[in-house]
Amino acid sequence: MKALVINCSPVRNGATAEIVRIISGELSERYDTKSICIDDYSFSFCMGCRSCHNTARCVQTDDIDLIMAEFDSADIIVSVAPSYWADIPGQFKAFIDRCTPWCNTHEPHATIKSGKKGYSVALRTGPSMRECERIIGSIEHFYGHLEIECCGSLGLCSVEYKEAVEPRKAEITDFCKNI
Repeated sequence: MKALVINCSPVRNGATAEIVRIISGELSERYDTKSICIDDYSFSFCMGCRSCHNTARCVQTDDIDLIMAEFDSADIIVSVAPSYWADIPGQFKAFIDRCTPWCNTHEPHATIKSGKKGYSVALRTGPSMRECERIIGSIEHFYGHLEIECCGSLGLCSVEYKEAVEPRKAEITDFCKNI
């Protein structure tokens, strides 16, 4: 089985990336695991033209299809997102918006292989879990429209810098045991 772990942050070496590294390491003991960073791909914002509602394809040509090919080949998808003003980062939101061709609320729509399991990890600098729940909700809403089964989530508060991840490693590895 294949696992995809996505760093939904534009920061390739911060706290989110460290969590992705830990999760990828844990999962690689059981799955063929690949990790990617949203910022390693180039894509434009959705233009809102709704052409994809009729064609199941976007009129723009960029790296969205590359990311969706990764989603399609994975059996397990773990999205790890930090809080940017109480929700997912703009880069990840722009990606989600561009996934409208795969959204199951219109016909025709593109599809990825069925039977996928999705997991969400949210982190934030403050102490309140409410913000993490909002991020998890955004990711799970996205998964739902791609017909990815939501199977688990983890919220990590008071994590601002990479150094704050190490004391939480046991919590992260325990979460991975259920994936």
